[in-house]
Amino acid sequence: MSENNKFQLGTIGALSLSVVSSVSIVICNKALISSLGFTFATTLTSWHLLVTFCSLHVALWMKLFEHKPFDARAVMGFGILNGISIGLLNLSLGFNSVGFYQMTKLAIIPCTVLLETLFFRKKFSRNIQLSLAILLLGVGIATVTDLQLNLLGSILSLLAVVTTCVAQIMTNTIQKKFKVSSTQLLYQSCPYQAITLFIIGPFLDALLTNQNVFAFKYTPQVLFFIVLSCLISVSVNFSTFLVIGKTSPVTYQVLGHLKTCLVLAFGYVLLHDPFSWRNILGILIAVVGMVVYSYYCTVESQQQKASEVSQLPQVKESESDPLISVDNGSGILSDGIVAKAPAWNSNKDLHA
Repeated sequence: MSENNKFQLGTIGALSLSVVSSVSIVICNKALISSLGFTFATTLTSWHLLVTFCSLHVALWMKLFEHKPFDARAVMGFGILNGISIGLLNLSLGFNSVGFYQMTKLAIIPCTVLLETLFFRKKFSRNIQLSLAILLLGVGIATVTDLQLNLLGSILSLLAVVTTCVAQIMTNTIQKKFKVSSTQLLYQSCPYQAITLFIIGPFLDALLTNQNVFAFKYTPQVLFFIVLSCLISVSVNFSTFLVIGKTSPVTYQVLGHLKTCLVLAFGYVLLHDPFSWRNILGILIAVVGMVVYSYYCTVESQQQKASEVSQLPQVKESESDPLISVDNGSGILSDGIVAKAPAWNSNKDLHA
């Protein structure tokens, strides 16, 4: 099997793992938050990261991957920034309407494109930009319901978007610069993320819910779903780093919007959530955007490889990482969760 085919299979596996694990944790957390009243999303995320680190430590002990230390300051800064971005996303939902929070999530893609264009001189063709616009329009129609603005909520949303974009760009950049795998980066950054959220989590959750996480009544059912959520989060966190490392931050965000569509469909089919023509229209437009995005990424990837063969020096980087690409076609995928549950149903894992 050629290296290109192996890379494509690895990318498909990473994308599939990301979608399945993210949708699974949304379902689990929806039951935990909506049905059982455990509304402490930030604290729960710190437990997710702690369990992920412990799992990776066991994997390291079993020699399933090799520990590769690198710039400690870069790892610490990256881990703390990731933890802060999670807290800001939770605050954004807590101080904004669900509709404005969805707009915040949609803003991550154009912000990422802008940052990569300004600081990394990355080129995004008009076809790629058009496909992203179609995608964002579809997801916006399907998910954005109300837009109630307030100054504090707007500032928090802006900070959440910027920190999330920078953290995701750093995920891709660090892996390539230091030649570390997604597992190695996740293993080294997890403790800093977990500690950051473990410190700010209880205070943040108390601010958003007016409840104390330590005073909550932990029934066997609640404990079961917490443990299940933590176990699924291992796959969510790992697949997030894996997808960004194999593709790009923009492709990861596009992939994430598939989760919105899947969660909407799941809620309608199994939970009988309200589902209107607007949801259907938005999902269809989003799917068209995903198909177009993947198609043009595949075409540009093939063109870039042909250019590299014929003219090796001064090859410009482009957004050429398709969601799924094969020789004669492409598949599609995209993120997000629609917060139908209480305002606290925000969690990095839910839109990872």
